[in-house]
Amino acid sequence: MARILAIDYGRARAGCALSDPSETLATPLPPIEEPESQQGLELIARLVSEGDVEVVVVGLPIGLGGKEGPQAAETRRFVEHLAAKVGVPVETYDERFTTRLAQRSGGRSAEDSRAAAHLLSDYLKLRAGKQERE
Repeated sequence: MARILAIDYGRARAGCALSDPSETLATPLPPIEEPESQQGLELIARLVSEGDVEVVVVGLPIGLGGKEGPQAAETRRFVEHLAAKVGVPVETYDERFTTRLAQRSGGRSAEDSRAAAHLLSDYLKLRAGKQERE
């Protein structure tokens, strides 16, 4: 099985987390500075190729009322640029509460990457549930 890379996008830096091949565990990785820059996109593309990543999941900031604002529009632009660079599917996933969970969970990893790990854990649970129903 391949891995899944999750990204908690922010203009200044993006938290990253990678699943294990069994798609059970989400491990935080060091964040990427200026992820939409050429260098940032290349670093993410390297993570995808070296990590045997089959899907990239980017957290989409949706308001509590379910509406998308300017930050979601910026994230969607990043997703378009990233998809053109990495050669694997790039999906968005609702990231509500992941930052709060990362703040509460603590740990040695950067908060952005802990948020990406929470996002990835939720995504993996949803994906496993869909596979069971199929």
